[in-house]
Amino acid sequence: MHAYDLVALATIGVAGFVCNWLAWRLKLPAILLLLLAGISAGPSLGLLDPDALFGDVLSAIVPIAVAIILFEGSLTLRFAEIRGHGSVVRNLVTVGVVVTWVASAVLAYWVLDWDPLLAALFGAIVTVSGPTVVMPLLRAVRPSTTVSSILRWESILIDPLGAILALIVFEVIVAVSGGGTLLHIAWTVGVIVVLGFALGAAGGWLYGWVLRRRLIPDLLREYSALAAALGVFAAAEYVQAESGFLAVTVMGIWLANMRGVDIEDILSFKESLTLLLIGGLFIILAAQLELDQIIEIGPGAITIVVLLQLVAGPLRAWVSALGSKLTFREVLFVGWVFPRGIVAAAVSSLFALRLEDRGYPGAETLVPLVFCVIIGTVVIQSLFTRAVARLLRVAEPEPTGVLVVGANPFGRLLARAIRDTGRDVRVTDTHWASIRSARMDGLPVFYGSPVSSYAERNLDLAGIGTLVAVSQQPGLNELSCVRFANDFGRDHVFTTNTRRDSGHEKHSVAGSMSGRLLAYGDQTVEELVAVVSAGATVRLTELTEAFDLGAYRERHPDAILLFGVDVRGGLRFPAREETFAPAAGWTLVTLRRDNEDGSGNGAASAE
Repeated sequence: MHAYDLVALATIGVAGFVCNWLAWRLKLPAILLLLLAGISAGPSLGLLDPDALFGDVLSAIVPIAVAIILFEGSLTLRFAEIRGHGSVVRNLVTVGVVVTWVASAVLAYWVLDWDPLLAALFGAIVTVSGPTVVMPLLRAVRPSTTVSSILRWESILIDPLGAILALIVFEVIVAVSGGGTLLHIAWTVGVIVVLGFALGAAGGWLYGWVLRRRLIPDLLREYSALAAALGVFAAAEYVQAESGFLAVTVMGIWLANMRGVDIEDILSFKESLTLLLIGGLFIILAAQLELDQIIEIGPGAITIVVLLQLVAGPLRAWVSALGSKLTFREVLFVGWVFPRGIVAAAVSSLFALRLEDRGYPGAETLVPLVFCVIIGTVVIQSLFTRAVARLLRVAEPEPTGVLVVGANPFGRLLARAIRDTGRDVRVTDTHWASIRSARMDGLPVFYGSPVSSYAERNLDLAGIGTLVAVSQQPGLNELSCVRFANDFGRDHVFTTNTRRDSGHEKHSVAGSMSGRLLAYGDQTVEELVAVVSAGATVRLTELTEAFDLGAYRERHPDAILLFGVDVRGGLRFPAREETFAPAAGWTLVTLRRDNEDGSGNGAASAE
C-alpha cells in the first residue's frame, strides 16, 4: 500500500471524528459536516478518489457497514416501549412507505421528466430515513415520549424495508430491460423476505442462547456480537442477494427482546463502531459526487425537497395515524421529521452503479438527486425542527431535575436542598429503610438499583438531566455514573469518594467514566454522612460584591460547599476538575457544622 493510501485512510477516520465533534459542539446532525467534508475532499479539491483508493472492494465495504449500522440500531428496539402505539409504527413502515414512494416517484417524473421506472427507483430509495439522522434530532429537540418512541422505531425498521422496496423496483427495471418475467421478480422478493426473517430470528435466538449460558467470556462479548451479525449477513447474502439487511435487523430486534439476555455492553461497543462507520461512509460516498450533475438538477431538486417536506411528509403521517390516539399536533410533528440518511446514500450508490454498468439511460443522475434530498431534508429539519416542536408543543421541557443515588442521611439532605430550589428530584436506593425515610421526607423515590434492567423500564427520568451519586454501597456510584453519562452528558454526572484512598488508581474506575467529584472530592461519603448525623444543617447564603466566596470561606472555613444557584437559577456543582467561581447574585448552598438557628435536623436556613 502506498503512503498516499495510508494517509487517505487515516485522514478519513480523523475527519469523521472531527465532524462528529463539531456537530456535538454546534448541536447539528453530523451528516451535514460529513457531507461537506466529503464533497470538499472529493469533487471540490480532488484530494480523495474513493474508486482509486478502494477499487472493487468499495462495493463490499458499503453493504457491510450499513448492515452493522442497522444491527446496532435494532438492538435498541424493545416491544415494551412501543406498547399502545404499535399500529402507528406498523402503518408508517407499510402504508406510509407506499405514500412516500408514490409521492416521490411522481415528483421525479413530473418535475424532472424522468423515465417512469427510474423515478420509481428514486421514490423507493428515499422512503428510508434511518437512526443516524433521526436520533440526533430527537436528542436535540427532546419530543414527548410517545412521539420519540414512534419516530425511533420507524427510523430503524424502515431502513431494511425501504432497501427491499428499492431492490424490488431495481429487479423490475432489470427484468423489463432484460426481458425477465414478473414471476421471477415475485419469487426473488419472496425468498428475500422469508430468508431474511428466518436467518435473522435463528441467528438472534442462537446468539442469545449462547450469551444466556455465558459460553463467551466478557472480553469477547463485543467481538462475538460483531462476528455473529456479520456471519448472519454474509449467510443471507450468499443464499439470496439483498436479504442481509433484513436478516441483521430481525436478529437485533430478537436479541433486544429476548428474556434473560444482557446486551448493554455490546450496545455500547456498537455505538462507537457505528460512529466510525457512519463518518467514513458519508465522507467516501460524498467524495464520489459530481458537482456538475448536482448543479444541473439543482432547481428541480429544490422543488422536490420542498414538496417532500411540506406535502408528502404530513400526508404520510396523517394516513398512518388514522384511528390512533395521537393528537393533531403530534401527527404534524411525525410528518415533519423524516430526514434521509446513510442507507439512502448507500443504496442509491449501489443501484446506480449497477444500472450504469447495464447502460441504463439517466442512471448517472440518480445519486446526485438522492444526495440533494439527503442534504435538503437534513438542513431544513436541523434548522427548524426545534422551532416546530415548540410551536406544536410536543417538546419536553429542559431537563433541570436531579437523580440522587443513595438515600442515606446525606443523600436525603442533599435531595431536600435541591428540591427546595424548585427542581424535580428523584432518590433511588436498594436499602428499604433508607427509601422509607426518604419517602417520609416527601421525596419521590425509586426502590431498586438505578443500573438494573428493572430501572431501565420503570425509573421515571422525565425532566431529569443531572446525576449525583452518593451511595454508601461500594461500586454503585461508579456504575451509576457510567450508566448515565451517555444520557445526561459527562458534565452532568457527579459523585464523591466512597473511601479516603479511592483516589489511588487501584481503587478507581478507569478513565473519567466514574463521574466528576462533588465538593472537590475533599470528603468521603462516610464523612459526609457523619457530618449530617452530627447535626449539620444546610445553609443558603446570597453573595454580593462585598461578600464574595473568599469572604464566605474566611468566615466559615469548615463549611462544605454543596452547590450554587446562579443568577439564572441554574444549579452549579463544584467539581475537582474545574474552577468554581460564583459571582454576586449567586446563592451558595452549604453544609455547616455550626447550629446558629438552633435547628439540628438538617433543614435549610437562610443566612
